[in-house]
Amino acid sequence: MIDLSSDTATRPTEAMRQAMASAPVGDDQLGEDPTVNRLQDIVAELTGKEAALFLPSGTMCNAIAFTVHCRRGDAVILDRHAHPALSEAGGPAVLANVLLDTIDTKRGMFTAEQVAPLLSAGGTHASRTSLISIENTTNMGGGAVWSPDELARIGALARQHGVAVHLDGARLMNAVVASGNSPRDFARDVDSVWIDLSKGLGAPIGAVLAGSSAFIKEARRYKHMFGGAMRQAGIVAAAGVYAFEHHVDRLAEDHANARLLAEGLATIPGVSLTYDTIDTNIVFFNIEGTGLSAKAFNEGLQAQGVRMGAWNPAGSLVRAVTHLDVTRKDCERAVEASRKVVTER
Repeated sequence: MIDLSSDTATRPTEAMRQAMASAPVGDDQLGEDPTVNRLQDIVAELTGKEAALFLPSGTMCNAIAFTVHCRRGDAVILDRHAHPALSEAGGPAVLANVLLDTIDTKRGMFTAEQVAPLLSAGGTHASRTSLISIENTTNMGGGAVWSPDELARIGALARQHGVAVHLDGARLMNAVVASGNSPRDFARDVDSVWIDLSKGLGAPIGAVLAGSSAFIKEARRYKHMFGGAMRQAGIVAAAGVYAFEHHVDRLAEDHANARLLAEGLATIPGVSLTYDTIDTNIVFFNIEGTGLSAKAFNEGLQAQGVRMGAWNPAGSLVRAVTHLDVTRKDCERAVEASRKVVTER
């Protein structure tokens, strides 16, 4: 199966498995796992933060960051289609007890000017804005990359109002490779940031949250509270260490494959690309002109050994994501399979 449904479909390479099998381990709950500590140091150094914390998932990173930065009843400003708003099962409300103050954007990126009128000091009848959450790259925005300059403007505005800024870096390394900016460039004006290991970096599990020493100390308490505590976690942390050492530069291949895929899909009658540019590894396209639903389209693809994401099964929006386990030839095959589903139905 050529699996373009998500970059979470990646599987550990043989070399990554070997690194995992030979990793030195200890009790992470006591801070004694040397491989976990090494991974945390790598991310803290990459992002320019004082400390970092290895967690089971990026969703837990967001949940913990929201909880540490906010008080009950506070508001978080973020894009309407950001992951915490759409894909975390109500976690911000249940775990952090916060409200989401969403902004409508074109590609998941807002400006300081859009944020300013939403900031609230709170009061008897109003929630206090305590956090601005940014997603880089943007998922529903088709892998768009934020400008560090805009992050700086948002950060300056936030500091003026005593508001924290959190960076959801599920695909931050894709943004780094695509833009030429460093992780520190993107993280400089935020209070917390995390990097996912199980997407383009190809590890089987995990994410790493970074911030100030005080922030991470509090985050560690919530890691235990939310059920994320681990013991000999170096076995899985080793995959993250290996990924940072071997899988970052190759993300450029995923970006090139995504552009190839998009160019091919655009030649199919009835198919239109959702966004004018393919910045990283995410391709959204609309098949309304084919007369097929996204569900029917994907069922046809799977019969030919290709899987994409039916973003709204009854509608016409489809997502395809390139990654470590997808080659240029796979993308060419996916285009031809798509063409066959559309023209031979």
